[in-house]
Amino acid sequence: MPAWFVELNPLLQALLATLFTWGVTTLGASVVFFLKGFNRKILDAMMGFAAGVMIAASFWSLLAPAIEMSEQQNIPSWLPAAAGFVLGGVSIRLVDAVLPHLHIGFPMKDAEGVSSSLRRSVLLVLAVTLHNIPEGLAIGVAFGAVASQLHGASLAAAVALAVGIGIQNFPEGTAISMPLRREGMSKGKCFWYGQLSGAVEPVGAVIGAAAVLLMRPILPYALAFAAGAMLFVVIEELIPESHREGNTDLATMGAMLGFAVMMTLDVALG
Repeated sequence: MPAWFVELNPLLQALLATLFTWGVTTLGASVVFFLKGFNRKILDAMMGFAAGVMIAASFWSLLAPAIEMSEQQNIPSWLPAAAGFVLGGVSIRLVDAVLPHLHIGFPMKDAEGVSSSLRRSVLLVLAVTLHNIPEGLAIGVAFGAVASQLHGASLAAAVALAVGIGIQNFPEGTAISMPLRREGMSKGKCFWYGQLSGAVEPVGAVIGAAAVLLMRPILPYALAFAAGAMLFVVIEELIPESHREGNTDLATMGAMLGFAVMMTLDVALG
C-alpha cells in the first residue's frame, strides 16, 4: 500500500476510496456507449454478483469486526452488533418508505415512497442512489475504525472493503444506464444518470468516518448499522430484481461468486 495513502487523514482516505468506487460506477455506466443492448441473463448474474459482495462485506468487513471490538469493552459482545444491525435495516426501510423511487423494469404505478411528479428517469436513479448510501457509510466507518486504533480494525481491511464495493459497482452502473437506453433515452443522458447514482458514496463515506472519529464509543454500533443497511438493500432490492425475469440459477451463482470474491479479498488483505 502506498506510504502517502497510509499517512493521510482518515477522512481523506475514505473520500479517495469512495471516489474510486464512484469511478467504477461511472465505468459501468459507460458501457452504454459501446453496446446497443445488454443480455438480461448477464445483467441478472451481475446483480447477483453485487448482492453476494454486499452480503460478504456485511459480515467479514462489518459485523465480525463489530463483535470483536465489543469483546474489548465492558458490554455483551452481541449487543452492539445486534442493535446496530437492526437499526441500520430499519433506518433504510424508513428512507425507502419516504424517498420517491422506482426500481428498474417496473411501471410507474409501482413507484415507491411518497407520491411525486418526478420523471421516471429521476425515480430510477433515486432507487439506485438509495442503496449506494449504506455502501458509502460502510467504507467511511471502516476507515474511521482504523483511526480509532481499536482491535479488529485494519487499513488493509478497509481498503479490501472499498475494492470489493468498487467491483460490484460496475454492474450497478451498467444496470441503470442500459435499461434507460432501452426506454429511448440518449446515450449521454443514460451515462450521466448511471454515474450519478454513485455520487452519494463519497458523501456517505465522509459522514461515516467523521461520526466515528467524533464518537469513538459508537464504532461497533456504526459498523453493524452499515451491515444492516446493506443487507436490507440486498434482500429488498437486488435479489428480487435479479430473479424477476426467471434467471434464478444464474443470479444465485453470481451471488455465490460475489460472496467468494469479497470473502477472499477481506481475508487475504485484512
